[in-house]
Amino acid sequence: MNLDVLIFAAHPDDAELAMGGTIAKLTKSDLKVGIIDLTRGELGTRGTPETRQREAFNAAIALKVAVRENLEIPDGDIRNSKENLMKVIIEIRKFKPKIVFAPYFNDRHPDHIDASQLIKRAMFSTGLSKIKTFDKEVPQNHYRPQKVFYYMQTYTFDPTFIVDISETMELKMKSVQCYSTQFHDPKSREPETFISSPEFLNYIKSRAEFYGFSIGKKFGEAFYSEEKIEYDLVNILRKN
Repeated sequence: MNLDVLIFAAHPDDAELAMGGTIAKLTKSDLKVGIIDLTRGELGTRGTPETRQREAFNAAIALKVAVRENLEIPDGDIRNSKENLMKVIIEIRKFKPKIVFAPYFNDRHPDHIDASQLIKRAMFSTGLSKIKTFDKEVPQNHYRPQKVFYYMQTYTFDPTFIVDISETMELKMKSVQCYSTQFHDPKSREPETFISSPEFLNYIKSRAEFYGFSIGKKFGEAFYSEEKIEYDLVNILRKN
């Protein structure tokens, strides 16, 4: 299956928190979107890898993504190694996405930084014909997506572009709340974490309001591109 968009995330729930509204907007437009979680989040304070897997599955259903896979790289050890690089290249060549999304390269969590570096290297290497990969023993052809964009996690940045998610903010939060073990639950007896306080989810909503306001919309999600992006002025004017 060829995808329009493929999102790589260090942990289950990263994609939903960072760009769940954008994912919902894409799938509502009948675009094919996939999520690849690099780890099972097994070092997380709350929940278990098994509960995270079920939660990720439910979130994928909520967002109507076409594919969700997990590469089972050790949590807390997302090395920029040849083994991990080949895992990512195989996924890119298998799904042939037009656009890839990855974590922004500076963040509070070291796994997010490591994941960003790994995906950037894979984005270049996947286009090299002399790097040989196999999917279920079938040789793959080299392939390079058109663009890689970076999504915002804990640390903010000056965005290259902002996506209006006013119509899909509710779906974003529904997908986030699928991770009941990770976020605020007054009935939970597990230890509190950085993301389990009610203030954290309030922050996610407030940030979406801030970036939405900056483009004259109710909610928005911010992205960064290291390369310049063409602005189709004629198409914009025709739509309006």
